[in-house]
Amino acid sequence: MKLSNTTLFLIPSLIWGSTWYAIKFQIGVTDPLYSVAFRFFLAAFVLIAFISVKGESIRFSWKSHRYFMLQGVCLFGINYWLVYMSEEHLTSGLVAVIFGGLIFLNVFLSALFLKSKIHTPVVVGGVIGTVGIGLIFKDELSVFDFSDMNFVAFLMALGAMTLASFGNILSAYYQKRQMPVMQSNAFGMLYGAIMVLVIALLMGKPFVFDTSVSYSVALVYLSVFGSVIAFNTYLSLLGKIGPGKAGYISLSMPVIALLFSTFLEGYQWTAASIFGLLMILAGMYIALQRKQAVKIPAN
Repeated sequence: MKLSNTTLFLIPSLIWGSTWYAIKFQIGVTDPLYSVAFRFFLAAFVLIAFISVKGESIRFSWKSHRYFMLQGVCLFGINYWLVYMSEEHLTSGLVAVIFGGLIFLNVFLSALFLKSKIHTPVVVGGVIGTVGIGLIFKDELSVFDFSDMNFVAFLMALGAMTLASFGNILSAYYQKRQMPVMQSNAFGMLYGAIMVLVIALLMGKPFVFDTSVSYSVALVYLSVFGSVIAFNTYLSLLGKIGPGKAGYISLSMPVIALLFSTFLEGYQWTAASIFGLLMILAGMYIALQRKQAVKIPAN
């Protein structure tokens, strides 16, 4: 069944907007690096099992596996580690604002490596939406200072966003060469999990698995919904509409997270945050407009 672009946009936005709540149950007993590794190991095995049941091939050349490894570094491994490290010193709101730059970096890298055209509405919509995110998190931004550790964390968040953008461009490039999304995600997640696990072991992190029900349920949700379903729909959308427009999900996620927080934690909306939301919606409308064909009247 083919899904519409709107559905492909909404599914990862809604899922990733809710994963913040599940991640809260992952913090505590198990080190975050191991939690990321567990998440993507489980997601990879679920995807490989699903692909095998469908009777599709999971045999690829060594050249393809090198691409899978690179995608794993960019989308399913190092970038997640950098996000966790940055959020030890930065608020999630500031990290959300930094990730708003994904739109612009996607547009630039797409033009550089894929020879895509830079569409003005995508850039204008991205600017408006990013300002909207800044308004929503203006209180968190106002207390930010470039102390030594904050600056390092800021660079880590930028690095995570940059890796994610390169992962987006890689996916778009290989989809044009008929590389199947599910298979590339499955092996990318597997390699990403292995890399994060190796980093955790080299750093001497204690290998502990939280046996609580809440941790296990959150792990399954993050693996199946937050990884398998969300990444497959997002990267499928990216292959159809391009990295620039698809990158707008990075601005829709924090808004959806706040909507969940409104019902689950009593988040209070202010005039600034409401105006910021309206700006994001306006920017999304501008960025996602289809180009209309010019009709030439018959003589």
